[in-house]
Amino acid sequence: MDPAALKYAKTHEWIHVEGDTATVGISDFAVKHLTDLVYIELPEVGRTLSAGEGFGEVESVKAVSDLYAPASGEIIEVNESLADDLATLSEDPFGQGWMIKLKINDASETDSLLDRAAYEAQCAADG
Repeated sequence: MDPAALKYAKTHEWIHVEGDTATVGISDFAVKHLTDLVYIELPEVGRTLSAGEGFGEVESVKAVSDLYAPASGEIIEVNESLADDLATLSEDPFGQGWMIKLKINDASETDSLLDRAAYEAQCAADG
């Protein structure tokens, strides 16, 4: 996916919406700050999430980071392969490293998320 075409949460999740389906992952900035990834916990298909609700966590040798839904909806697919190969997340966070797919309730929820330029400015400010 083209990082410039995505929307970003301040908590470093990205979302790509096509119709009523959204793909969600975490940004390259988040992956680089986590460094060596050792574990990922993702939710079950069928779970319903509200925007801002936690849906899993990523653990590195440095820290455990919670994952938050950037929009509300039902989980229709989970990238199960990440649990067996976390290198995919490190190497391709905007492609094969996606985490979940949602059937979103309201695409306008993403209107309040950051575009790539605003997200990069936030990352620069965060250091």
